[in-house]
Amino acid sequence: MEFTDVVRSEEELRALMGDPVAASVVDKTLSRLDRHCLTFIARSPFVLVATSDGAGRMDISPKGDAPGFVRVLDEKTLAIPDRPGNQRFDTFRNLFQSERVGLIFLIPGKRETLRIGGRAKVVREAALLESLNAQGKIPKLAIAVHVDEAFFHCSKCMIRSHLWQHEQWAPLDGLPTLAETMKDAAAIAAPVEVVEGVIKEDEERRLY
Repeated sequence: MEFTDVVRSEEELRALMGDPVAASVVDKTLSRLDRHCLTFIARSPFVLVATSDGAGRMDISPKGDAPGFVRVLDEKTLAIPDRPGNQRFDTFRNLFQSERVGLIFLIPGKRETLRIGGRAKVVREAALLESLNAQGKIPKLAIAVHVDEAFFHCSKCMIRSHLWQHEQWAPLDGLPTLAETMKDAAAIAAPVEVVEGVIKEDEERRLY
C-alpha cells in the first residue's frame, strides 16, 4: 500500500497537532529513579523491553515473573534476569550491536505505566545472578540497564482499551493457538497436536 500524505518532520507535526503541555511532557521526565519509580517497579510483574540492531531493526520482548523480579540496584541501574525462553536471544543480539533500550512496566489493574529509556549490557556477575534466583534456579545472564530517563505515562490508552476490565474483553473464539501459528509459519509436517505437546512440555519443564 502506498501513502501520499505523509508527515515527515516535527515542524509539520507541531503545525498540525500543537505543542506539548509542559507539565505533562517535559517537567515529569526524570534523569534517575525516584521513590515512585521504585515502588512501581517493586510491584510490577511484567515489563516490555525494546531494542534494535545496528541497522535499526526493532524488537520488543515481554518479560514477566513475580512482582519485583526486575531488581533496582541503585537510582540509575536496573537488572533484569534472563529466564529460560526460546533461545532466540533477540534482545541480547541487539544489545551487542546497539546499547539503547526502552522499557515499559505494567501492573495489572493499574492504569498508568512507567516508561524508562537508557543503555543496557548483558552481564553475568555471580553475586548479582545469585540474588536474582527464582524457584531455586539462578539465571545465567542478566540485562543491566543504565537509566537515562524515566516518566509515568498517562492512563488514556488503558481507559480506551479497557485492558484491565475483563467484562469488556472480546471473546477468544477463533483465535489461533501458538501451535497453529508455529506449524503454519515454519511449515511443520507434524500434526498440530504434536506441536501443542512440545509447547506444553516446554512450559512445564523450562519455566525456570
